[in-house]
Amino acid sequence: MIKTLDDVEVSGRTVIVRGDLNVPMLNGTISDTTRIERLVPTLRELLDKGARVVILSHFGRPEGKVVKDMSLQVVVVALSEALDRRNVHFIDDCIGAPVRQAVAALEKSDVMLLENLRFHAGEEENDREFAAELASLGDIFVNDAFSIAHRAHASTVAITSFLPAVAGRNLQAECAALRDALETSNRPVMAIVGGAKISTKLAVLGNLILHVDELVIGGAMANTFLMAQGVQVGKSLVELSMLDEAKSILQRAKKVGCSIHLPTDVIVAVDLESETKGYDVTVDEIPTDSMILDIGPQTITTLNNAMENCQTIVWNGPLGVFEIPPYDRGTVGVARRAGELTLTGDLISVAGGGDTVAALQQANVMAQFTYVSTAGGAFLEWLEGRSLPGLRALEEN
Repeated sequence: MIKTLDDVEVSGRTVIVRGDLNVPMLNGTISDTTRIERLVPTLRELLDKGARVVILSHFGRPEGKVVKDMSLQVVVVALSEALDRRNVHFIDDCIGAPVRQAVAALEKSDVMLLENLRFHAGEEENDREFAAELASLGDIFVNDAFSIAHRAHASTVAITSFLPAVAGRNLQAECAALRDALETSNRPVMAIVGGAKISTKLAVLGNLILHVDELVIGGAMANTFLMAQGVQVGKSLVELSMLDEAKSILQRAKKVGCSIHLPTDVIVAVDLESETKGYDVTVDEIPTDSMILDIGPQTITTLNNAMENCQTIVWNGPLGVFEIPPYDRGTVGVARRAGELTLTGDLISVAGGGDTVAALQQANVMAQFTYVSTAGGAFLEWLEGRSLPGLRALEEN
């Protein structure tokens, strides 16, 4: 059982919050503030209750060295704005005497952001001495970053050995949404899994067929499944080494009563750069000189009809090359129907993963889904049925 903010008294105490402020950047500017916004409810609650708040986060992959371009100072202004222009103190390290002195000088309802944890090798090594230094800065530890719960790092695991540790509101909401999605009584449940390679999602597919009623396989992964069924897929991306695994998944799904949905028609073109526009063909008519770039209109209709008979969907990965219109029509078409069904109360919709979030934003349905996880690796490992170190550490605290 993971404790939450409801289980600790924070007034007048220094609370260390592990957030995920590893925001995407474009030309030196934050291009998406979702992760900042997800952290705000926990920060506001703590500040309103009179806690002194110290925020920990990583940013990029500096590999244990100070990298100027990976300083968390870049998020200070955006964080301040998200907190109604509250002053956010910043210091250029996360451990050491100057940091301890700066934290000790904080007053009630002050907030301070520390420098990138990964400037120190001890963070990714889950080093206990590094974690002890971090813990010495506060009285209570709050993990509010589900997106790094799959990492056994000092600021997610080792630190819980030194302080009372609880979940923040974002992590609490994320765990509830994901747990309910696969352990729900709201059945039938459909999972939509897309992406390029079976090899990266083999464990996900193997776990999902045991928990869902309908499994949609899209993206380039579907090409390998089609070929495993004897379909000629032209120049489409295929993992030849995974054909036997694809056959095995299809066989196991049939045994446990999980219905697999593969494309019945697809959009093909000679290549992505060709001036020749993509066109729709059935999967048994794919030209030898062409490649599959999206699902076709009949498949979109079939999936949407199947979704209408479900009560829950879990989505990870696009159904086509959604980054390049018009090959986003499949992903967008299915996403918009999921959003419509969610708004009418007919569907519980949970999605996650970087490409998935981008696709849902492109379809303009982010706000319509029941819950959209900003996590990538953690979301995938959860779909695989793995125990996540960051959550396990909170459970054992």
